[in-house]
Amino acid sequence: MEFKGKVALVTGGTRGIGAAIVRRLAQGGADVAFTYARSDQAAKDLARELGAAGGKALAIKADSRDPVAVRAAVQRTAGELGGLDILVNSAGVFPSGPIEEATLDELNDTLAIHAGAVFVASQAALAHMGCGGRIISIGSCFAQRVPYGGVTLYAMSKSALIGFTKGLAREVGTRGITVNIVDPGSTDTDMNPADGPAVSAELELMAVKRYAGPDEIAAAVGYLAGAESRFITGASLAIDGGFTA
Repeated sequence: MEFKGKVALVTGGTRGIGAAIVRRLAQGGADVAFTYARSDQAAKDLARELGAAGGKALAIKADSRDPVAVRAAVQRTAGELGGLDILVNSAGVFPSGPIEEATLDELNDTLAIHAGAVFVASQAALAHMGCGGRIISIGSCFAQRVPYGGVTLYAMSKSALIGFTKGLAREVGTRGITVNIVDPGSTDTDMNPADGPAVSAELELMAVKRYAGPDEIAAAVGYLAGAESRFITGASLAIDGGFTA
């Protein structure tokens, strides 16, 4: 129960990697709030699941494109659960296709979710965090290596997290707060299923010839959220089966 007495907020927490992170932190004893944009039933089911296991869960409908909603989600978490110790920025989209076909609306949408929402949530969370606070963002292996085309917007937006994380780590390190990134590789979710059309090409780029499970990404987040990682900050932790090796 390494997170007993802690309060966590996970953005984009009803599916895939986000839901696995919510479960990992709850299993460790944290009271967990999570945001979602559309899946009301999935949010209710997850909150009910955590409550049945004896934990406190708070589902908050907040689109990460909306900075007002993101900031309100942080305030509601702190108000209803009694503080905020761990923030995990997990909400994401996966734009793909030739750069010639990308639009400014698609660019702005991607940056709003992957960069703007991270800034807003982190800024708001810092008002509630004390020594031992943790800010963790879900990046991507594409921030370090882009071996094929069609993912330029995605790679750009995830790369922005590197500069933000390093800068913020410098700012809040003296307060005992750490700021890190987890960079997943191919992970079996509805966004990139292990039986999808891109599997063969993805496996060719990896040293470990399989997709990760969402729980493996969540385990890395759990480590960075815990006390044993207190000397790690401004870092990117690759969980990608050797994609960036």
